Amino acid sequence: MLAYLLIVLGVVSRLIVHVPNFTPVIAIALFSGVYLKKKYAVVLMLALMAITDVFLGFHNIMFFTWGSFALIAVLGTTMKGKVNFKSIFSGSLLAAIFFFVVTNFGVWLVSGMYERSFAGLVTCFTMAIPFFRYTAASALIYSFVLFGGYELIASRIKSTRLATAL
Repeated sequence: MLAYLLIVLGVVSRLIVHVPNFTPVIAIALFSGVYLKKKYAVVLMLALMAITDVFLGFHNIMFFTWGSFALIAVLGTTMKGKVNFKSIFSGSLLAAIFFFVVTNFGVWLVSGMYERSFAGLVTCFTMAIPFFRYTAASALIYSFVLFGGYELIASRIKSTRLATAL
């Protein structure tokens, strides 16, 4: 059930109008890595991206985008049993940086928007810096909301079976 809720949250958040790069998708990837089995976390992220890209449009850097979210889910698996303020903060920030580097490298490599040179790569990353603020902020905010909300709900549910069903 948790996986379905995460997919719905991710799909809705990507399809509604939002500030560029301010979505809970990075947080969902980390969270799914912690609370789902690795293969399900990766499949969840690929499904979320496939569903939304049907509506938003497929693009030439989707390998980099989808791949970065799948790998962020794998990063989340390293946080299993270690969920605390420090791990959520550092994991979210690391995931945002990873997403920034991978996707902007992809833009430089395959989009044709930038010269295929070191100068073009630097220009690509420089032009992307304003978007990174939103990526990092959303990763941090949504991660604390997801992890904190989940732990709060789980702690208030008396039945262990019900808590694990979340």
